[in-house]
Amino acid sequence: MFDISLTEWVGYLASLVLMVSFLMKNINTLRIVNSTGCLLFVAYGFMLATSWPIIITNAFILGVNIFYLTKHFRTN
Repeated sequence: MFDISLTEWVGYLASLVLMVSFLMKNINTLRIVNSTGCLLFVAYGFMLATSWPIIITNAFILGVNIFYLTKHFRTN
C-alpha cells in the first residue's frame, strides 16, 4: 500500500521538521529545530544521487542558524 522509499521518508521527515520549526515562538528553539530539518534535507540531497541545490541551500541555512546560536550563547 505505502510503497515509499527510505529516501522519500527522509524527505517527508525533513519537510515536517522544517514546518514544525516555524511554529516555535522562541527564536533559539526555532533555530535548533530548523537546523535539524536542514541536516535532514542535506542527507536527503545526498540520497537523491547528490542534488546540489538542496544540499547547498540547506547547508547555508544551517550555517546561518549555527552562527546566530553561537553568537547568542556566547553573549549569555
